[in-house]
Amino acid sequence: MSPVAHKPLLATVLGQRQERPPVWIMRQAGRYLPEYRETRKQAGNFLDLCYTPELAVEVTLQPLRRFDLDAAILFSDILVIPDALGQPVRFETGEGPLLEPVDVAGIDRLDRARAADHLAPVIETVRRLRATLPAEKTLIGFCGAPWTVATYMLNGRGSPDQWTARRFALEHPAAFERLMDILVETSVNYLAAQLEAGADVVQIFESWALNLDDAAFARQVIEPNRRIVEGLRRIIPDAPVIGFPRGAAGNLARFAANTGVNALGIDYSTPLDFIRTHLPPDLPVQGNLDPLRLVVGGEAMDNQVRAILEACAGRPHIFNLGHGIVPDTPIAHVERLIALVKEG
Repeated sequence: MSPVAHKPLLATVLGQRQERPPVWIMRQAGRYLPEYRETRKQAGNFLDLCYTPELAVEVTLQPLRRFDLDAAILFSDILVIPDALGQPVRFETGEGPLLEPVDVAGIDRLDRARAADHLAPVIETVRRLRATLPAEKTLIGFCGAPWTVATYMLNGRGSPDQWTARRFALEHPAAFERLMDILVETSVNYLAAQLEAGADVVQIFESWALNLDDAAFARQVIEPNRRIVEGLRRIIPDAPVIGFPRGAAGNLARFAANTGVNALGIDYSTPLDFIRTHLPPDLPVQGNLDPLRLVVGGEAMDNQVRAILEACAGRPHIFNLGHGIVPDTPIAHVERLIALVKEG
């Protein structure tokens, strides 16, 4: 891993408050950029783009050429892990990711032994990015959290309420635990490989932390994330980790305390008062502008950006959206957002 010096975003993750918050944008490499759309055409399909280092590096760097961002995030997808385990994934235009739903017997057929070789092109992308990025830019690697990845594996696609996965976890607890074990182990090895290849910090995307009661949140979100952090640090001591449990709401403080993540990603539905009053003042936080405000721009964006900066001014803070940037976001609004953050 690279030294902390001169990397403001990495330093913030490690608890060092900066003169002004560093900034990056979730899904900053994506369809709102015309150059991304052109590169995507070259790849043939989305997963080929993820698995072709030359193209994945190009896409990762595109937003940094346009904007004064403090970090690059590896261009990939959270569903490369089920794909690597032998559950094929495909992306259909207008439908998102599609998988053949895995059942109890299918869990036992998942092949952990093939994962490292399958994911080798992604790790090569990280190596090339490390060799290319300016020294002050933090390189972020990532994976999907086991519960979030499992919701796609069990349902075969995204869902608004994760009903299929929630029911499976209750009806087949032993099989569900086997699936969690597989995903935890594979994720630990995948994140460790990213850090060893040159990533400065990794983020665990728990995109579906909502819709769970207290007991399910503890079992399906906190415990697998804790095991990933613990397992990763057995391989790479003090590995810097950002946790992003979208929709965790009142469980945010418990998630941060019990998983051991260095920094906590905050989604846009979390009140700023909650951040001030319920999270430890020395806990680094990341977020949390509503992506729709970035689409609309103007005072709707400017006022909320200033409110977020004010609310987080006393703690280590990374400015970001509270979820991923959307395709119809005007580039001029992104430029304005970054200027506001840099101005303080």
